[in-house]
Amino acid sequence: MKKIEAIIRPHKLDDVHHGLQEAGFAGLTVSEIKGYGRQKGHTEIYRGSEYQIEFVPKIKLELILPDSKLETAISIIINNSKTGEVGDGKIFILPVEEAIRVRTEEVGENAL
Repeated sequence: MKKIEAIIRPHKLDDVHHGLQEAGFAGLTVSEIKGYGRQKGHTEIYRGSEYQIEFVPKIKLELILPDSKLETAISIIINNSKTGEVGDGKIFILPVEEAIRVRTEEVGENAL
């Protein structure tokens, strides 16, 4: 099993969510986060004054899935979140040693 952690633009969440749902992925954790990557924030102008925004609002998606569905999920996330501009985000893949459903005590992929 694998865990995908994807950092995406907030306005792309609905597209990614619907893409994953249509492909049959059940279970997704979404967090509102702030951070910066290579762009180190950005500058905005509000009422004629310039402001430096150091921490950019982003969305973090977390998804646990079987190894066999990994490439499909990555493709969906990229195709539905990519704008081609700086700040599109990142995808991290981590191994998952075990998953346990608390209610039924099922383990492994059955717990997903």
